[in-house]
Amino acid sequence: MQGMARGIYQKDHKRIVTRLRQARAEAGLGQAEVARELGRTQSFVSKLESGQRKIDVLQLKDLARLYRKPLDYFLK
Repeated sequence: MQGMARGIYQKDHKRIVTRLRQARAEAGLGQAEVARELGRTQSFVSKLESGQRKIDVLQLKDLARLYRKPLDYFLK
């Protein structure tokens, strides 16, 4: 059952990951800069952007603020 849930959201997760990379590029920030701003490691940011880590809503809110994007930019 757990694998089924992952499959349901896989397309949505890929879309969010793509938008995260786009938003960071549009903001003119590197992964290391984002990591510093969030108090995380560059590896953490890299894993978010490669889809290796799931993104919780609070992290997405922080990233949206940092990239100056509305939350729905990532959810469309």
